[in-house]
Amino acid sequence: MKTLKGPGIFLAQFAGDARPFDTFDAICGWAASLGYRGVQIPSWDARLFDLEKASESKGYCDEIAGVAARHGLAITELSTHLQGQLVAVHPAYDIAFDGFAAPSVRGDPAGRTEWAVDQVKRALTASRHLGLTAHATFSGALAWPYVYPWPQRPAGLVEAAFDELARRWQPILDHADEQGVDVCYEIHPGEDLHDGVSYEMFLERVGDHARANLLYDPSHFVLQQLDYLAFIDIYHERIRAFHVKDAEFNPTGRQGVYGGFQSWVNRAGRFRSLGDGQVDFAGIFSKLAAFDFEGWAVLEWECALKHPEDGAREGAEFIAAHIIRVTETAFDDFAGSGADATANRRMLGLAP
Repeated sequence: MKTLKGPGIFLAQFAGDARPFDTFDAICGWAASLGYRGVQIPSWDARLFDLEKASESKGYCDEIAGVAARHGLAITELSTHLQGQLVAVHPAYDIAFDGFAAPSVRGDPAGRTEWAVDQVKRALTASRHLGLTAHATFSGALAWPYVYPWPQRPAGLVEAAFDELARRWQPILDHADEQGVDVCYEIHPGEDLHDGVSYEMFLERVGDHARANLLYDPSHFVLQQLDYLAFIDIYHERIRAFHVKDAEFNPTGRQGVYGGFQSWVNRAGRFRSLGDGQVDFAGIFSKLAAFDFEGWAVLEWECALKHPEDGAREGAEFIAAHIIRVTETAFDDFAGSGADATANRRMLGLAP
């Protein structure tokens, strides 16, 4: 068995224009002061990271890694959640998602897709420069508007969407393979890859690509009422990244899973800071240890109630307390009799 690495922290929700959140050096100092040992970098945030330069210069990546190391931190993964989202966008979301793209491709869906594909490829190259083996992203979505349709969707609609999604991701996955980096899709409502079944549909269409793997985040499964512990049992061989995020689901006589028209505070399902929700993290960390997950346990803070800095401080302590230092011996080794094959046969009443 292997001991998980951590605690790590995803910097996306904390980056800002005020100190200490406005530069990579300063935010690393802040994260280290809270007890974090790793940082996951949002590759789109130019205040922290220059993706173009990182994809073209190993020297720049060495500098970035050096900044983290001066604070006692490692880089856990790069993230292209925003760019990955733009690899596939249904027209209903064009205006909403245009803000994620470079100004030069806004209002140009085809150009935006091309830009997004290039961004993810650049991040995979930069990951290799940084010595990373996993990369966090979203799949994007073409079929999501039809997840609970009325009127009924026509036959073949979802299949056509997944065919196209696979076509767009295939060259990215091939590039990932060339770089020796796993693409870790965060299974997430709003993405076409939002549960195990949809992931399998995609995986089939990319030929069970060795680089089409998973970022495990149990909070999204709580909101879907999906068995997040059984998910580990089924997909543990594909889980290569881990977001530690809490959530709760409290249905009422007025709302349930489909409560998205309410504010986050008033939804039946909402994200919480670590320890404030319903996720069984003891069970999760136990399963990941038993299945030899060797990646990072990375806090992703999203909470409708608590201040982010409080969530970050408490999150470092929470993750550290849940990481299991795996044993190298069995608890009952002291009672071993030292029996050999011959003795075993005798114990069974068999001839030597």
